[in-house]
Amino acid sequence: MLTELQKCVELGEKIGAEFVEARFEDLTLRTLSRVNDVWKDVILRSRAGIGIVCYYGGASGYSFTSSEEDKELERTVTRACKMAKASANAASLKLDFDRRTPLKSQKSDTFQVKTHPKTEDLGYKTDLVNRTVDKARECGKSISSIIGRYGELYGRKLFTNSEGSVIDWNFELADLQCRVTSKTTSGSLVNGGAQAGGTLGLEHFNTKGSTPEDIGEEAGTYAKEQIRAKACSAGKFRALIENRLAGVLAHESFGHLSEGDFIVVGESPLAGKIGAKLGTKNATIVDYGTPDISKFGGLWLPYDDQGMKASRTVILNEGVLEHYLHNRGTAKYLKQEPTANCRAVHFGFMPIPRMTNTYFTAGDLTKEEALESLDTGVYAIQTSGGQVGGDGSFLFKAERGYWVQNGEIKEPIREVSLSGNILNLLSNVEGGTKDLHLEAGYFGGCGKGGQFPLPCGLGGPELVIREVTFGGKAG
Repeated sequence: MLTELQKCVELGEKIGAEFVEARFEDLTLRTLSRVNDVWKDVILRSRAGIGIVCYYGGASGYSFTSSEEDKELERTVTRACKMAKASANAASLKLDFDRRTPLKSQKSDTFQVKTHPKTEDLGYKTDLVNRTVDKARECGKSISSIIGRYGELYGRKLFTNSEGSVIDWNFELADLQCRVTSKTTSGSLVNGGAQAGGTLGLEHFNTKGSTPEDIGEEAGTYAKEQIRAKACSAGKFRALIENRLAGVLAHESFGHLSEGDFIVVGESPLAGKIGAKLGTKNATIVDYGTPDISKFGGLWLPYDDQGMKASRTVILNEGVLEHYLHNRGTAKYLKQEPTANCRAVHFGFMPIPRMTNTYFTAGDLTKEEALESLDTGVYAIQTSGGQVGGDGSFLFKAERGYWVQNGEIKEPIREVSLSGNILNLLSNVEGGTKDLHLEAGYFGGCGKGGQFPLPCGLGGPELVIREVTFGGKAG
């Protein structure tokens, strides 16, 4: 396949493109979903194809095909080149980029797991889901529904370009989830959820805390706990934000604002603010394609879809805005280094600036010290959705929460909705715990520019926030 991609590059240059990128992917996707005792999805799909980007006059054109026939590849390259030339005549914003030293991938660029999803059969994976659901069912008679899900996505990614880079590696993601819905005496529905997901082998589901039984019990226990929980009072309180919710804030409310394409057109409040103090010294946000998976979890992305090698980009450094997330064009336009953040959902889409693993860095507090620092307020955990705005505003509903008084967890609360603006929140971060945790999921994902769902990692430590606006309603 590399030979075919190299021919595409040569043809694009021959017919007038100034630079050409050719990428191939051959991915397998499996989805298993069980609702109570009924299997809703038992799906196995493959996704293979070639995408071509041609650059001309500071503009680009993109075309793709699922065929490997020479004639179709020629047509695909020709379409991309024609689109680039047409765009160059009309584009008001030109995004050139510098030539770089060719990159050659190594075998070590593929993250090695002990038990790859492709080595186990369907029965093994349906058993993971069954065990999850069965364990969750043990957690009470008020359960309305139990959803158990397993997903996997893996396969080869191959890339070359006019510089002569040759990138060849294998992507892998596995995810096991459980969601339990229970009913209160008043008829309200409450939820509990748990998951383990990221670039991990199936052996991970044999480790303490991540077995199907652990996941099912956690989801069921939290749903049962929410039955007796009181509704969260509305108002401004001190808060302790759990790892995943911290990651959602870093990704949704801040990470998108730092993406280079939003910056160059002035659609982000972070535009022109490099060097500005936006948060406290306890607020550092990083995007990194290759974190220490074995220690922290997350998603392994050694290269982006422009063939750039992953880097650790410190976006916000102790409260100071330091860098944006780029493709090669936005990096040159803004006079920064590329950050390997040019990604596409699959070969049918043009790569655009997107996040990899985005997270708050760890602090120096223990969990006990974080609760003591919180003193009295809300401990908010996970999230079940929300809304974000282009100005950094957010509204998230925490999956569950606890009222903390004098540093001690007193009682569970529900309807925990938190709102505000990420720039205000950053100026209220008082500290973080030592326990950095990252995760990524097969289900859902990041959406942008019509491209959904793109797997991304997110997380952080647990964060102590001076003041957060909460709103709740009586159940």
